[in-house]
Amino acid sequence: MTDLAIAPGPKVEEKLFQNRYLVDAGKPHIRVRPHEVPSASLLAMTTLCPAGCYALAESGQVEVAADGCLECGTCRIITKATGEVEWNYPRGGFGVLYKFG
Repeated sequence: MTDLAIAPGPKVEEKLFQNRYLVDAGKPHIRVRPHEVPSASLLAMTTLCPAGCYALAESGQVEVAADGCLECGTCRIITKATGEVEWNYPRGGFGVLYKFG
């Protein structure tokens, strides 16, 4: 039996860096609705979003920066019951441009 060495492939971060995002200035496709205290689902988005678009502000509010969004729909699914996230597809020609399909 021979030992086959498998060369490590590129890291996910390196592949994601190849994608491009065309920002639709002033018209984000994701908005966090006003909230006093974020739900557990909304707080979870600060760690679940694969693009890292969600962050907890010092004020205790969850904020979203849609630039770089992968349009995967994770936030749409996770916050469906609470309705705290308003998600729409970006306008034609804007949003993520995948290099690797």
